[in-house]
Amino acid sequence: MNILLFSSSEFKIDCTYFAGEKPCKFKRSCKDCPFYAPVGFKILIIKLAAIGDVLRTTPLLYGIKRLYPKSHITWITDSSSVDVLKNNPLIDKVLPYDLTNILRLQIEEFNVLYSLDKEIRATALAEMVKATEKKGFSFHKKGNIYPLNEEALYAFRLGIDDDLKFIINQKTYQEIIFEACNIPYEKDEYIFRLLPEEIEEGKRYFNELEIHDDNIIIGLNTGSGRIYATKKWSEEGFIELAHKLHNTIDNIKIVLLGGPDEIERNRIIKEKAPVIDTGHNNNLRRFASIINNCHLLVTGDTLAMHLAIAQKIPVVTFFGPTCPQEIELYGRGRKIIANHDCLPCYKCECKREVSCLYKMSSDEVYNSVTELLSDTGIR
Repeated sequence: MNILLFSSSEFKIDCTYFAGEKPCKFKRSCKDCPFYAPVGFKILIIKLAAIGDVLRTTPLLYGIKRLYPKSHITWITDSSSVDVLKNNPLIDKVLPYDLTNILRLQIEEFNVLYSLDKEIRATALAEMVKATEKKGFSFHKKGNIYPLNEEALYAFRLGIDDDLKFIINQKTYQEIIFEACNIPYEKDEYIFRLLPEEIEEGKRYFNELEIHDDNIIIGLNTGSGRIYATKKWSEEGFIELAHKLHNTIDNIKIVLLGGPDEIERNRIIKEKAPVIDTGHNNNLRRFASIINNCHLLVTGDTLAMHLAIAQKIPVVTFFGPTCPQEIELYGRGRKIIANHDCLPCYKCECKREVSCLYKMSSDEVYNSVTELLSDTGIR
């Protein structure tokens, strides 16, 4: 049946809260409903992966809202990234990337599309979406990814020109994506919201581990994910750092963070250093709450780094195979950059006898940690 046959007073299918197959959250009939909120100007963001990249794309929402204050924003992402967008006040709808939502987005119409992944499944969807204006990247009928607008050319070139990405470029990721979307960048911060009860859960967990509010809590994130295992620092480096911090900072508690891939290396570090292991089966939001309750985090270029940045936790982060200039620390961190002629390499494994980050000294990291603790007034 054509929807034009419906009475506009009986069904408000353009309402933000209209569900169609079930009552809306207010459990009211559409007629004379005081909560009626027409969707209006519709924006779609396609940013699927990886989790850290999805999180560091959230500053774009501030820029979008400056341009389109009353816009309705839908964001489609991988199911693994949904939790970093949870409770985001600037997103009206988060869709997991699955067949149902792919089909849905071939029917829905949008005013503006921002497509921010240079990969086939995202760009193919961008090509099919009905939008008056499209920015970012799409998939051409010739069988390749291409930039949708002139402003996205620089970001596009970064993917195919190693000299530009590795040496010439000095722009942060945020500057690059704002430019690709033709939106002015105002050093906007990440958006990530833990609920008060989630923060308290982290505090309770620390209390169970005999870590309290009056302690100076330093987190050591020892992993790097499976794709770029070369982003890891050595176990010996973490052990030496933990001893130096423990011997020079009163009332300190040093906690290990990691996932299932770090079980063995964290076991080795714990056996040889004065640290507390926070476990390896924490889901993303519990992992974030643990970071939220630290005073400072030491980490590589990982999801943990992005979660610390998002929650304004000071961070000391080290770089080897990836580009440090793309990371915005907002004045709350220190970068330690490996100095080798082969970097950055973006390789999954290193063929050298000793990888770049394994040569990083514990003294260098220790000095950065103590300087940052002093500069931020923590110690």
